[in-house]
Amino acid sequence: MNDRKEHLTNENNEDEKPPISGRKAALIIILLLLAALVFALAGIVPRLRAGDALQKQTDALAAPNVVVAKPVKGAPAQEVVLPGNVQAYIDSGIYARTDGYLKKWYYDIGSRVKKGELLAVIESPEVDQQLAQAKADLATAKTNAANAKIQAARYQDLLKSNAVSKQETDTLVTQAASTAAQVNSAAANVNRLEQMVGFEKIYAPFSGTITARNVDTGTLVSSGTGRELFHLAQETVLRVYVNVPQVYAPACVPGVAANLTLAEFPGKKFEGKIVRTAKAIDPASRTLLVEVDVKNLADQLYPGAFAQLHFTLKNTRPSLILPVSTLIFKSAGLQVGTVVNGKAKLVPITIGRDDGNVVEVVQGLDPDDEVIQSPPDSLIDGETVHVVRQQQPKSAESAQ
Repeated sequence: MNDRKEHLTNENNEDEKPPISGRKAALIIILLLLAALVFALAGIVPRLRAGDALQKQTDALAAPNVVVAKPVKGAPAQEVVLPGNVQAYIDSGIYARTDGYLKKWYYDIGSRVKKGELLAVIESPEVDQQLAQAKADLATAKTNAANAKIQAARYQDLLKSNAVSKQETDTLVTQAASTAAQVNSAAANVNRLEQMVGFEKIYAPFSGTITARNVDTGTLVSSGTGRELFHLAQETVLRVYVNVPQVYAPACVPGVAANLTLAEFPGKKFEGKIVRTAKAIDPASRTLLVEVDVKNLADQLYPGAFAQLHFTLKNTRPSLILPVSTLIFKSAGLQVGTVVNGKAKLVPITIGRDDGNVVEVVQGLDPDDEVIQSPPDSLIDGETVHVVRQQQPKSAESAQ
């Protein structure tokens, strides 16, 4: 019996455990909260990471793909081909300086004449008669002047002996001076009419070729610019005038070589050089008038022909070459798109020449800039872009 009571007593003592303290309870609660927070973070963080990755993927997919390339450096010199008009070095119309009828002409079109050669003779009897009358008037004036001079000298001698009055002497002296002036006037008239008679003969003012004859024997001609008798051109050296665009004007200076080509001489070039420029830009066409002289000693070139002038002009400032497809036309002006740190940057530029395929950029770009090729119309400044690198074709050696 006693053993059974002891056994029951021991079992009751084991069932009655001591109570948990407040500190242990708080610790347990904290551990449970930390466990719950860990489980919560374990579920939220992957979701946040997934959302961030999705946002990045969405932004990457929304960024336009662009192909970039660096601009090509312009050549130190370039050939410029411009149309030009060929003219004779001296080109002049010959007119009559006196009235009359054409008596005879000596040279026709295509004839070469030398300076001072007689081209034609005008018959002008009225002028001849006027000259004869003027010579007679001059002789009369000389006679009167001589008589007046003798009378004045005689009265001056008589005045010394008080044989004549001072007034009469002064009158004769004045008369002598007046008749002398009449002689000068008559002589001037004779000289004028002699020159008019001299104009009856038409002489070549310079050596050249007769390119036009507009009169024939018996034609009534008038002095002045009423009708051109002949047209004379000196073509041993030809002037070629060309209008050079303003962008090339600084490089067009006297001494620059220029080759002349014509359709009737395929493959042949005639050498020339710039001799002078207008030194002023035409505000209507924004071009500079340039004169190129070309020697024509072989007499192959004709005045009035149309030709092409080939200039090799040095670039006065460094330039970069871009395809026309890179240009962006907006209200802010002409721009190109570049890529800087993965973002688009719109850069305003100034262009020079434009041949339709490429343009010359003279301001706004650097050689190392990456320029967007064929930029989309929706491209804006600061927009993130995805750069696509063009694959270079493999050479035959690398392929092996």
